[in-house]
Amino acid sequence: MSTSRSSVLAATSAAALLTLAACSSGATAGAGGATADGAANGSGQSGELDTVTVQLDYQVRGNHGMFYVAQEKGFFEDEGIEVDAINTGSGSPDTLRLVGSGGAEFGFADLPSLVTARSQNVPVKALAAVNQVTPLGLCTLRDNVELADVKELEGLTMGVHPAGSTFIFYEALLAANDVDRSAIKEVTVTPPYENYLIQKQVDAVVCYIDAEVPLLEDAAGGEGSLSILLGSEYGYDAYGSGLFTTDEMIERNPDLVQRFTNAYLRAFEFVQENPEETAKILTEASAELAGKEQLFTRQLQADIDHTFTSPATEAGGLGAMEEEMWQSTIDILAEQGVLEGEPPAASHVFDSTFVDTFNSGS
Repeated sequence: MSTSRSSVLAATSAAALLTLAACSSGATAGAGGATADGAANGSGQSGELDTVTVQLDYQVRGNHGMFYVAQEKGFFEDEGIEVDAINTGSGSPDTLRLVGSGGAEFGFADLPSLVTARSQNVPVKALAAVNQVTPLGLCTLRDNVELADVKELEGLTMGVHPAGSTFIFYEALLAANDVDRSAIKEVTVTPPYENYLIQKQVDAVVCYIDAEVPLLEDAAGGEGSLSILLGSEYGYDAYGSGLFTTDEMIERNPDLVQRFTNAYLRAFEFVQENPEETAKILTEASAELAGKEQLFTRQLQADIDHTFTSPATEAGGLGAMEEEMWQSTIDILAEQGVLEGEPPAASHVFDSTFVDTFNSGS
């Protein structure tokens, strides 16, 4: 963390902590008291808290920790924001559509899926790239099949989930490595994928190194029991997941977007430096998450080791985005024919104004 950022955090260390309410029906409620129409009225500038909802892409995992840290440490409150709920989801495509239609003000989703949604006229834009490289890869049981190359999928049984972000990755990875898809036996699976692989119903699945991999390793016999090929090392040069909002929110209330991004990135810095404490905060968010502290810590460590940082973040700070990387992401998807109509321009899928403003200390 930079000296200027350390100073900011030190100056706010006495901020009042927000209490996270228990998670129920797939949501983590925030503290009460703000008006429901706060965000629409821009009331954060009049002394009241702007109330917003956050939509996650799936069940809670380590890289969702920024939202919970910003809540627990009072970073949202410092920015005049109350997060009314952090809702869990059923996948990035649904999350993008939900936020795009006004069901939540901010969301977290797979960024290649955001490009796909944008090609379908879903009005969403990325605000920060959390995973600078994709955390997606191919996983097999090492004692069953040890993959040395993506081409070795030919002749194997692959578990695929056609409705999710993993399928976009799967199609693009095969094409990038000249794999004959007709030579692979595909079996439709539904999340979570662990049992299909552990019981050897399939030879391989797409996996997130910051999500399923720790669970798979535990079920398969511990560290080293899996053979993992990272997509980032086999031609899938694309972003992972990130923070996003809608065109309308950016145009109608850029001040709120900036304040939300500020709180989120302060939390991101905390998460990067304190994965174990972040994991503890996550487990305390609801009774359903109790006992998962070690899992969340391992998920976060995978991101810290592999995905949170890049040359772009070294130059521009956590969450930084580059047009070149976005163009690479768009090109990969366009080449695989997963986009509807003309590929969107890079300027239509991301807005780096807010992360750049925070990271520059403006």
